[in-house]
Amino acid sequence: MAITKEITLPSGKTYQQPIGLFINNEFKEAKTGKFIPVTYPATSEVVAEVHIADAVDDVNEAVNAATDAFKIWKNVPTSEKRDLFFKLADLCQENIQLLAEIESLDTGKAVDNTSIHDMGRIVECLKYYGGWIDKNVGESYIPSPKKICYTYHQPLGVVGCIIPFNYPLSLMSWKWAAIAVGNTTVFKAGDQTPLSILYFATLVEKAGFPKGVFNVINGYGMDVGDALVKHPKVSKIAFTGSTVAGKIIQSNCSSNLKACSIEAGGKSPIVIYKDCDLEQAIKWTCVGIFSNTGQVCSGTSRAYIEEEIYEEFLSKLKEYVEKTYVVGDPFKSDTVVGPVINDVQYKKVINYIQSGIDDGCRVILGGTEKPATIAKNDSLNKGWFVQPTIFADVNDNMKIVQEEIFGPVLSCRKFNPSNEDIIETCNNSPYGLGAAVFTQDITKANLFARDIESGQVWVNSSNDVDMNVPFHGVKESGLGHELGSYGLKNFTAVKSVHMNIDNRL
Repeated sequence: MAITKEITLPSGKTYQQPIGLFINNEFKEAKTGKFIPVTYPATSEVVAEVHIADAVDDVNEAVNAATDAFKIWKNVPTSEKRDLFFKLADLCQENIQLLAEIESLDTGKAVDNTSIHDMGRIVECLKYYGGWIDKNVGESYIPSPKKICYTYHQPLGVVGCIIPFNYPLSLMSWKWAAIAVGNTTVFKAGDQTPLSILYFATLVEKAGFPKGVFNVINGYGMDVGDALVKHPKVSKIAFTGSTVAGKIIQSNCSSNLKACSIEAGGKSPIVIYKDCDLEQAIKWTCVGIFSNTGQVCSGTSRAYIEEEIYEEFLSKLKEYVEKTYVVGDPFKSDTVVGPVINDVQYKKVINYIQSGIDDGCRVILGGTEKPATIAKNDSLNKGWFVQPTIFADVNDNMKIVQEEIFGPVLSCRKFNPSNEDIIETCNNSPYGLGAAVFTQDITKANLFARDIESGQVWVNSSNDVDMNVPFHGVKESGLGHELGSYGLKNFTAVKSVHMNIDNRL
């Protein structure tokens, strides 16, 4: 069986795509002899098939490789680790266009308006963590002249990292914090989107990372992912995905009391006061819900607009989306919105849109029909394209307001701050991943930031991520942190040392 496949991208470029399992810096055939088909969401055509790992033998091999590598990697000098991270970042930069196009083939992202940006963030993330490697220090305390106390931040061991389909390489790079602080890893790629991570693995080997530090297995969550979570030699699981899957993973981590960090679903609110900069509020609202075709866990999908500006906001929002958020071929430079990931997600999103229509919401833009530009295109009309859709006059009890859609669907309603506590309304959700507010009033902004139940708050922006600042959820949106110094601590254990100098009995 082959472990590579020659692929011609829609741009005309041809490259060698790894399709095996990446274990000990080598691509290997899976022991199952079975494959996962990988489809290009813009056409629904199968472009490759990757090996499915055996949930026992292949998972054991990957975990054992990481276990053996941990004995070496944890003792590699910090300067050498740092240089490897920087070398890998440079290789990603050199291959940024190819990585972007592979990820677009995998996910359907618009190359020029989404994937290139995502790849740039990977380079930034690797450099950021590389810069932290020699700064992972503990604390010291001298309680008396006869005693010194200090702490180590030590790596945990083997970390299992489970990656979703919406940002394969970006969210993978966030979990390289585990490697930065001395852990070794086994990554399970999203079963829909394994191609870009497998190609990235070739750069890891080229950069010179020791065997077994970074391993990649392919498969479905219910068997391969489950085996990784329950494996007795895995010390921690770092998961990004749905809340339903996150709850199962948290429960299964009890097999050996392993730690877990979970970044799960969201239904983030965006509140727009009448004193806002309306033009900026409209642009950021679109970033918050239509970026990545709405497949964003922290997407600000429920909008509350102060009643005095409600109709003006809706009118200008519709105009801006029609002009700016072009739906089309991911490999065309003017495309901003590509397809959703697959047929299952397409049907799910369309069903939610139909639910909003059936509930009597006012449709400002979009609907269940395929975009006109796609319906007329013979090469794309079988792709999983959804129109950016805006509903107005929604009710907070509707499905489209309560449940995570994971598509380009925005629910809007007006509010009057004199007779509604809008923060309480926003908090009436099981999720707590993100929240945004638009106002020029610093008091309003600070009260919102203080009282909203979410892991991050954006004031006069939306879904604005910075490597220096932790990203995390509360309530049913997750546990633990990624990015920033908190993201590094997520993958360490603190050891306390009591050093007796001359405290004699």
